[in-house]
Amino acid sequence: MVKIDPSWYAVLRPQFEAPYFAELKNFLVAERQQHTCYPPGSKIFAAFDSTPFDKVKAVIIGQDPYHEPGQAMGLCFSVPQGVQVPPSLANIIKEINDDLGTQIPATSGDLSGWAAQGVLLLNATLTVREHAAGSHQRHGWEQFTDAAIQALAERRQGIVFLLWGSYAIGKRKLINPLHHCILTAPHPSPLSAYRGFFGCRHFSRANDYLRSTGQTPIDWTRIG
Repeated sequence: MVKIDPSWYAVLRPQFEAPYFAELKNFLVAERQQHTCYPPGSKIFAAFDSTPFDKVKAVIIGQDPYHEPGQAMGLCFSVPQGVQVPPSLANIIKEINDDLGTQIPATSGDLSGWAAQGVLLLNATLTVREHAAGSHQRHGWEQFTDAAIQALAERRQGIVFLLWGSYAIGKRKLINPLHHCILTAPHPSPLSAYRGFFGCRHFSRANDYLRSTGQTPIDWTRIG
C-alpha cells in the first residue's frame, strides 16, 4: 500500500491527477511485470511520508534510488539497518565527523532519524530497475519531484537546501535564495568528494542558518 503524509498529498494532488502521472503509473506497472524494481511499492513515497510538508527544515536531493537488493528505502542516500553503508554515505558520515567533531561510526546508514527531524531526503527519480542505475529517469518522476521542490520554495521560508553534485545543483533554479539557504558542493561519491565535498561544512552551516532563523538545529548524529 502506498503511504504519503496527508500534508504532502494535498500539495501534490494536482500532480497525481495530471496526464503525465497516469503515463508514469502505466510505465511502472509494465516495469514491475518484467523486472524487479526498487524501492518496494510501500516505500516509493517514504520521503514525503516521513517528513510532512510543514515540518521540512532541510532538503537533500539525490538522483535515483539504490538499485541493488535490500538497499533502497525511499530516502535518498539512506539504507536500512544491517545493510552495508554505501561509499557516498560513508563520505557523508566522514564529513559530519570532520565538521562537527563527532565520532559517528560508518556501520549503519539508516537516515530515518534525519527525516523525523525535518530533513526531506528526496530522490529526483523515486523508482529504479534492479541493477540498472537511472533506468526510470525521464518517465515523469522528475516533473513530480520538481513540483515538490518548487512548492516548498514558494510556500515555505527558511529551508536549507543541500545540493551535492551537478545534478542536484541544477535544482537551484527552482529555489529563491532570498527566502531560503542554498548550500552547494561536489557530490560525496568517491569520484568527486575530494573536489570540495570534504571540507564543505554543510552540516554546521545548515545548523547555523536554522538557529539564525529561530529554528531548532538538526542532530546530524542520529544515524542508525
